[in-house]
Amino acid sequence: MITLEQCRVWDQADELAALRQQFDLPDGIIYLDGNSLGVLPRSAMSRAQDVIRREWGADLINSWNKAGWWSLPVRLGDHVAPLVGAGAGEIVVTDTASLNLFKVLANAVRIQNSRHPEKKIILAERDAFPTDLYMIQGLIELLDQGYALQLLDEPGDLATAVTEQTAVVVLSHVNYRTGYLYDMEAVTGLVHAHDALIIWDLCHSIGAVPMNLKAADADFAIGCTYKYLNGGPGAPAMLWANPRHHGALWQPLSGWWGHARPFDMSTEFVPATGIRSFLCGTQPIVSMSLIACGVDIFRQTDMQIIRSKSLRLTDLFIQLVEQECAGLDMMLITPLDHQHRGSHVSFRHPQGYAVLQALIARGVIGDYREPEVMRFGVTPLYLGYSDIWHAVQNLKAVLQDREWDQDRFRVRGLVT
Repeated sequence: MITLEQCRVWDQADELAALRQQFDLPDGIIYLDGNSLGVLPRSAMSRAQDVIRREWGADLINSWNKAGWWSLPVRLGDHVAPLVGAGAGEIVVTDTASLNLFKVLANAVRIQNSRHPEKKIILAERDAFPTDLYMIQGLIELLDQGYALQLLDEPGDLATAVTEQTAVVVLSHVNYRTGYLYDMEAVTGLVHAHDALIIWDLCHSIGAVPMNLKAADADFAIGCTYKYLNGGPGAPAMLWANPRHHGALWQPLSGWWGHARPFDMSTEFVPATGIRSFLCGTQPIVSMSLIACGVDIFRQTDMQIIRSKSLRLTDLFIQLVEQECAGLDMMLITPLDHQHRGSHVSFRHPQGYAVLQALIARGVIGDYREPEVMRFGVTPLYLGYSDIWHAVQNLKAVLQDREWDQDRFRVRGLVT
């Protein structure tokens, strides 16, 4: 039996516990939704005030040079790079994950069309976050060159799904619904063995699991900064391209920030070289300026330590649900195998939405995804073992006492 006292002992020994003080967590809340929106770093408020009052308010347009606004997307990219095994000049922080996927997918298809024009299959997971599928579908329709989207039903089917007709594979490093984690290096090797290119969606893995894009020899990657990296709601996303592709990069959204000499005001687009060519239009400086506040906290530790605690916390969550909620219709859909588990735990329940709303009413915040899935994000920088204990005790009460069985908990919000 796991007890609260045991969880408190583990909290006392937690080498990441001190970092919790660098986050502004509301009193009385156990926050298990950092896989959807990270919490506020305490330094973000003063940084926002400085950007607004001094850089914008006092220095006005001079801040494009004086405060380095113009170079911010690349500087932030270099700041994020160590978390994903990338080097300087390989990442830009810009636009959204959806737009960045469109850009790198267009590049991958263009590269493949020049090498293997007969390859017409773009492979993705059926259970990918839907925006990935929508972007692939949109590009296929725009190109109108005979490309087709093939959907992968199970991770175990990947070895047979990738064929000589596969041009590009788009995979979520960690599945947004189940938390399934792919072996990046092994999968990239499999894809390359069929002369295909791979794009990794890191939205649910950056800041949650260790990775090394260069060591894996991946081709492209995109990812969020507002989930585990705590960059703020809607914060711009990251985009990485393997340096071996830099000589062939192409910007399908040829905006002025991606111009080699933007202030020449030329009527002809001349692309910048390297990763900066993926920039498009003017950047959202206030939002972008806050991203470093979250990343700075990560740089006080390392991803292996974060990963070790993440696995212990997710193990604890799973074990406590098994111990406390047996017979209450909770069905685990997240892998038990550490090798294939990200940093969130998902359960199906026939009344999952209502259960989750009742849990939120108790101050335990997770989120819901169709069908019937309750997701609980485990963020080691600001969650402890006792938090997991109390979260499961609240879940047990909601289920045992049927607190979820109220009309108010069945009303769907615009965001679930």
